[in-house]
Amino acid sequence: MYFDFHTHSSFSDDSPTPLKAMLDRAVELHIGEIAVTDHYDPGYPDPEFPFELEFDKYHQALEKYQDEYAGRLKIAKGIEIGIQSDQIDAARKAAQAYDYDYIIGSFHCALGEPLYEGHFYDGKTPVQAFRDYFEYIYDNFKVYKDYCCAGHLNLVARYSDQESPAFKEYADIVEAILRMIIEDGKGIELNTSSWRYNMAETCPSKEILEMYRDLGGEIITTGSDAHTPDKITDHFETAYEYLKSLGFRYVCTFSERKSEFHKLG
Repeated sequence: MYFDFHTHSSFSDDSPTPLKAMLDRAVELHIGEIAVTDHYDPGYPDPEFPFELEFDKYHQALEKYQDEYAGRLKIAKGIEIGIQSDQIDAARKAAQAYDYDYIIGSFHCALGEPLYEGHFYDGKTPVQAFRDYFEYIYDNFKVYKDYCCAGHLNLVARYSDQESPAFKEYADIVEAILRMIIEDGKGIELNTSSWRYNMAETCPSKEILEMYRDLGGEIITTGSDAHTPDKITDHFETAYEYLKSLGFRYVCTFSERKSEFHKLG
């Protein structure tokens, strides 16, 4: 049974799909549970995609559909919060203002630059870009704790037009991040969009996943990052086998921001 804990609907600026259409597809797939995690990215510097969220309407929809789909689909009330160093208060306020079941803490920007535009990488070697990105995550996670799992932890690899550096070049800062995540009682996600986008490495990479496991990390969710119904649980069979091959025994879901463990079949 699959648990898709990273999905988006038209409440997110980058999805065209009404939430009900996403949920109807999840029912058709007979999945164990879905988390609706629409985007809120305060201070996002692209005016065409501000990633603001109509909180009242969003919360009303989450509660309405939890009731409407009861007995057919378990729905976790979630949100994906984009974290930036100058927007910590806004992120914290959003996280604490509603009783979300699950919060993804993600970094779509670093040092004021949206990763997808590519300018973050300008004038940097691959090693410097990766180190800047992960050091930015570390600095922010030192002060921001209102999340359940870190989203697509190596997103920096997705948008770079150069080959990723060897893991040893930035392993020390990744280890510091993972140790902090574990000590804080948080987790990470395996984001299956890496297969969809034909990334050279999984998201997170095999090295990061292995390090997390070796450090004692156990909390891990699986998320498709679907923005359309056809991508819900995309590549989940591959993902679950992959996790098992790396020594993970469980995947997690969340209720009231507390992790629940489900044995990998």
